[in-house]
Amino acid sequence: MRRSPRSRPDSYGCGMSETTYTAVATSTAEGRNGGRATSDDGVLDVGLAVPKAFGGSGDGTNPEQLFAAGWASCFVGAVRRVAGAKKVKLDDLAVVAEVTLHHDTGAGEFHLSAALHLEATGIDQATADELVQGAHQVCPYSKATRGNVEVTLAATVA
Repeated sequence: MRRSPRSRPDSYGCGMSETTYTAVATSTAEGRNGGRATSDDGVLDVGLAVPKAFGGSGDGTNPEQLFAAGWASCFVGAVRRVAGAKKVKLDDLAVVAEVTLHHDTGAGEFHLSAALHLEATGIDQATADELVQGAHQVCPYSKATRGNVEVTLAATVA
């Protein structure tokens, strides 16, 4: 469900920004261990499961997969935005996002790292590298994780 825009103070210190969309999701039961995640509009409805790598059943999706899918999708849009601003014509592109959950056994804490890989056709390697760097500066997921998630960027052309 698209929510109506509203103005709010911009936490980045740039004055006012307009909220154009707010996603609302709920996780129930045991969360990542057999629960469900649903969106308020009913479009998203997935079973959750601990990955086999952590001793779980792996019979459902997990937060890391959902985060990777969201970031990859957002990053595609950011690449296209940067390409448009630079007047670069893209034939085709894909972004592969790898989100890794790390467990610090000493502290008993978890943290994430990520790798974003742009795959593009119709451009040279230098342009692909510029696009991936530029996209990382404007992508909302990249901005949200900056400074607290280690991110590796790469680009390849075909």
